[in-house]
Amino acid sequence: MAIKVGVVSLGCDKNLVDSERMLYKLREHGYELVTEFGDSDVAVVNTCGFIQSAKEEAIETILEIGKLKQEGRVKKLILTGCLTERYKEEAAEEFPEADAVVGIGNDRDIVDILDRVLRGERVVEFAPKAEVEMTGERILSTLPFFAYLKIAEGCSNCCTYCAIPMIRGKFRSVPMEAVLSEARFLAAHGVTELNLVAQDTTRYGEDLYGTSRLPELLHELCAIEGVHWVRLLYCYPERITDELIDTMAREEKIVKYLDMPIQHSEDSVLSRMNRQSRHAQLITLIGKLREKMPDIVLRTTLITGFPGETQAEFDALAEFVQDMRFTHLGCFPYSQEEGTKAAAFPEQLDEETKAHRADILMEQQMEIAAAYNAAQLGTVREAVVEGFDKWAECYFGRTQADAPDIDGKIFFTSEKPLQIGEYVNIRITDTLDYDLVGEALA
Repeated sequence: MAIKVGVVSLGCDKNLVDSERMLYKLREHGYELVTEFGDSDVAVVNTCGFIQSAKEEAIETILEIGKLKQEGRVKKLILTGCLTERYKEEAAEEFPEADAVVGIGNDRDIVDILDRVLRGERVVEFAPKAEVEMTGERILSTLPFFAYLKIAEGCSNCCTYCAIPMIRGKFRSVPMEAVLSEARFLAAHGVTELNLVAQDTTRYGEDLYGTSRLPELLHELCAIEGVHWVRLLYCYPERITDELIDTMAREEKIVKYLDMPIQHSEDSVLSRMNRQSRHAQLITLIGKLREKMPDIVLRTTLITGFPGETQAEFDALAEFVQDMRFTHLGCFPYSQEEGTKAAAFPEQLDEETKAHRADILMEQQMEIAAAYNAAQLGTVREAVVEGFDKWAECYFGRTQADAPDIDGKIFFTSEKPLQIGEYVNIRITDTLDYDLVGEALA
């Protein structure tokens, strides 16, 4: 009887791609993949270690599975991912219930690691970060019509608050032909929505070709038969060029949506963060994007309570958010991460102040999002079907304005049966917090 293996992927969608590659290797080697750990012989946890809340989630998950192991419901536990890569030997000591504690460079050897664990060996190994697998076949764990397409690994921006360069290493682009080959394979197997991800997608190609090749990559992706939507995530504002904007505006398959984490609006804070953009540049860029693409949806991410952030700097940030009116916005209290430059900065703010400021911005954003949704009433939007809610007796899905897992939904009725992954036009009839309500057009 085949040995059952369950894999849980924590953290970002880039981590999810790594997990999907491990799933493929495990299945090809003859292991049976299961979704419930209570049904598995082996549990693999691909951890996140980016900020404190992510580390806490990873630890809770490990302890939960460790309890299942104590009860005999799980036989072996393997830990990998950013948390183990970041803390290495400490993780091996702190989690004695783990039969393997390995780094991100060992994911390509997951089958060998699992084989060794099943023979009774405890594996503690950390291959070089440069050995992280950047290409390879995957088993999609998303809905079958969309996939994340990871175009680079690591980061070289060295923001003072961020541990990613320590964890994942320097920025490394996936060669363009490899990206296109994977995209063609995905499209040939029913994927119609490609979501491009990296720590900084706008830096794509600089290390390999000496200049950003993102516009060219986008053009080639749009030429692939079967691809319907192409979405850009994690774009650094200082690298959003006129060429990129023109490419987005010209290519019909590129959804008019841009995820652009700016982190703050004030020059003094941006400088301490080692961010390269500045207040005036952000305003100019946002204006240019909206001029070229009047319907563009902008998502951003902000940090409140960065060391030394004054009340005046925060008030200016709140005013900036009010003026710029981002469609989607995420806000996180600053997390003091050991090993980063900002962790040693003076004037660290207390947790209550950081959280309070984040709450203020999110309350403000709720009003902005409500106004945006209200303006959609009566319009017709294309959406992709994600499923049917039997309790609400309606379908649900996403418009171009919503990225998977992080943005809102649209709930709608249809006179004819629809299939998951089908694209339909929907008239917006109502709003529901961050979500929309509508009816499919015949």
